Amino acid sequence: MTTDSLLGHSYVINSSSTSPEFTELVIRYQTVTNGTVEWAETPQDDYGDTMKFAPKGPTMIDTSSATSPREGTRPPTMADVAERVGVSRQLVGLVFRNAAGVGADTREKILEAARVLGYSPNTAARALRAGSTKYIGVIFDPAHSAPVEIIEWLYAVAHESGYRLVVSALTPSREESEAITEIVGHRCEALILIAPRSSPELLRRVAGQIPIVVIGRGIPDSEFDFVRSQGDSGIESVVVHLAGLGHTDVVYVHGMDMLDGALRLSGYRSAVQRLALTEQILEVRGDYTEECGATAARILLARAILPTAIVCSNDQAALGLSHTLTAAGVRIPADVSITGFDDSRVARLSFMNLTTVRQDPKEVGEAAMGAAIGRITDSGSMGTEVFTSARLVVRGSTAVPSR
Repeated sequence: MTTDSLLGHSYVINSSSTSPEFTELVIRYQTVTNGTVEWAETPQDDYGDTMKFAPKGPTMIDTSSATSPREGTRPPTMADVAERVGVSRQLVGLVFRNAAGVGADTREKILEAARVLGYSPNTAARALRAGSTKYIGVIFDPAHSAPVEIIEWLYAVAHESGYRLVVSALTPSREESEAITEIVGHRCEALILIAPRSSPELLRRVAGQIPIVVIGRGIPDSEFDFVRSQGDSGIESVVVHLAGLGHTDVVYVHGMDMLDGALRLSGYRSAVQRLALTEQILEVRGDYTEECGATAARILLARAILPTAIVCSNDQAALGLSHTLTAAGVRIPADVSITGFDDSRVARLSFMNLTTVRQDPKEVGEAAMGAAIGRITDSGSMGTEVFTSARLVVRGSTAVPSR
């Protein structure tokens, strides 16, 4: 449970400290009277009038660390600022809208009074009056590391553009359709889905209610915008690198349950065909996880001879593969070279030092947020597909084959 301040009020983010089931932004406004904390769902607007604002979804309220901008009193309003300076509320409103028609001295007095009183304009209520919440929803699977880095950049771009994120995490017991329903209930203006599992039919129905941007999965459709890295050329560059070291026995570990794995697989096939290598695809039931890589390692260890190089479809699979092979006494890269995809934080750790393909989370995040805001401002735009760069990063997990 986390508390923070929002526009001179207090809000809570409903989350679990032990399981990231769903990080849900639920706004409740706080007043303190004689030391008693009260939370309300009807904040006042800029002029002291009551605004209806009750986001849907479950709420967990923790007031243990909540604070009020004016301890022991109600939050300051525009009327308080006007009374302190001796001007009208309308004039104060002009100042906070940065409108013309207010003298420099009066403007400074109003801003100073607002600072003293701890007043911030209620932009949340203002946005509701204008028919805009300035919220963009994001749904992702925390079992994978790449989305977390992308979300960091989504936050940065959203902040610069005046938007806030409502982030929802998936778990084995919480399906994507449930997360989508809750995001829509929070009145988000657009939805960014990172590697979604839902069918195109479901996504089309949702797109009828809210603009959708999909990251990491290609579903060509005029209803959506798509952002994904050039997975085929990225994997192809890995195979070319291994062949350049002298490897001819190169296995590709393909997670069968990864919906967009076909693009990376096509890159492997294209490379081995061009280089006249033998195609060796190890299909493993599972997603891009450590367990997928560990399963692949156990299958390969059961063979009489290991390949000299193994290309994994992402860094987490490479981690599981590497750990299982190392535990069996296989030396990396002396006995087997291993590569990944994503250039996630785990790939950069010294014990992995993984040769991989980098997809720039900043580039992905900027492209996705740009597409989402574009959909908000131009609802009639057609779906576009953006391919971000993917480049080879050579580290210590690949070497010249020993046989």
